[in-house]
Amino acid sequence: MAQVPAAGVLARWTEVADVPADRGGALWRLEAGGRQLDANVVRLPAGERVETHEEGDLDVLLCVLSGDGEAEIDGQRQALAVGALVWLPRGARRWLRAGGDGLVYLTAHRRRPGLAITGAQGLEGGESACMLNRLCPSCDRPADDPGARFCARCGMQLSL
Repeated sequence: MAQVPAAGVLARWTEVADVPADRGGALWRLEAGGRQLDANVVRLPAGERVETHEEGDLDVLLCVLSGDGEAEIDGQRQALAVGALVWLPRGARRWLRAGGDGLVYLTAHRRRPGLAITGAQGLEGGESACMLNRLCPSCDRPADDPGARFCARCGMQLSL
């Protein structure tokens, strides 16, 4: 039987936000076992961005908690400010950029199962197996862009 997460308060915003302003990446993650939901609080330091990407499998809801910035979703640029609720539909091309005060936001989406390694019989080529610096340490998503500094799904800083 799957573990059912305990209901109730999981964190306090004042404690989650109490980290240096230049620290980027995930400040908090929903980690309860047996859940159907993934959620992260992510900080992008001033001027940093989540590069253009497309999430083909998941709708994402984003809520701006502090700071400001902008987003582009399928070619439509929009200002982001505290309290903005943003829907990022699956399949939409998007990017985010933090403004001068940085950007802290909460994302929530359906939980994605972990990555599985499958055999590719008869196939040759492809990228080198050593791409660990492109795997997100939080959600295991591989970065599409070899130069990405933050995960396109959860915002966690990637290993360099």
